[in-house]
Amino acid sequence: MESAPLFEEIAAGPSGGVAHWLTTADGLRIRVGLWNKSDAKGTILIFPGRTEFIEKYGATAKAFQERGYACLAIDWRGQGIADRLMSNRAIGHVGEFSDYQHDVAAVMDYARKQNLPRPYFMIGHSMGGCIGLRSLMDGLDVQGAMFSAPMWGVEMSTPLRAAAWSLSTVGTSLGFDQKLVPGQFEEGYVLRVPFEDNTLTNDPSAWQLFKKQLETHPDLGIGGPSLRWLNQSLREMYQLSAAPSPNVPCLTYLGTNEEIVDPFRIRSRMGNWPKGKLRVIEGGRHEMLMDVPDMRNMIFDETAAFFDTQLTQAA
Repeated sequence: MESAPLFEEIAAGPSGGVAHWLTTADGLRIRVGLWNKSDAKGTILIFPGRTEFIEKYGATAKAFQERGYACLAIDWRGQGIADRLMSNRAIGHVGEFSDYQHDVAAVMDYARKQNLPRPYFMIGHSMGGCIGLRSLMDGLDVQGAMFSAPMWGVEMSTPLRAAAWSLSTVGTSLGFDQKLVPGQFEEGYVLRVPFEDNTLTNDPSAWQLFKKQLETHPDLGIGGPSLRWLNQSLREMYQLSAAPSPNVPCLTYLGTNEEIVDPFRIRSRMGNWPKGKLRVIEGGRHEMLMDVPDMRNMIFDETAAFFDTQLTQAA
């Protein structure tokens, strides 16, 4: 197993973390970060959102390690320091949205070969929630899942949604699929928006950490998506919306101040998830795992208790 860099000075994670390179079935190199625990009750697979990277979840891994769980996070293809798919590293891109399932398969193979503590659980944030839902539908080997502001739809007006479909479909068919979506920027959101105007977190210290991570290691960052990524994500979210919920216990968090993903799609999905529970967090924004201490600790406590319940019921 080839070691990969883990930038611990910006991760705020527990001691003893390691990172490795993995090769996917279609030949790309991705990175995983592991914070193991010898007496762990299980292992949480962390599926980050678009633009995110392993180190951003160091504090989350520390919180769950303190609650008894090992954590394994991933740099998806096209972001972090996994292989980028375009010569312009600043644009988020993917060939087919289903390609992310190759990354999931490589992570699961790694978890088994490393004999990580079972059972496995999954946390999917934003885009990671979209990828994670597809994985659950495909039979992902987890005993329970938690979603944080999952990208099961994108918040936009009806005219803008129609324009996004039209522009991304036509642009991709005409060979402009690697072009940046109009209105997006190559510079990362955290580096160009002041804290006062951000839609991610209420916590200024978390915002400063986000900035420090990208200023210290610029290669971790990406900006806006390509037309192809937009088109592929719209198609995936539409297809998922028509599929029944998987038979997996699920806890989902949605903030009342969510402005990035579509609350309607989340409420609709969770209203028809037989083993699912929706928790609406007053004042929560998009990054509730990285919000003010009281909010994030409440979510960590509730999620750990939810996973503990699945352990008890299985026993």
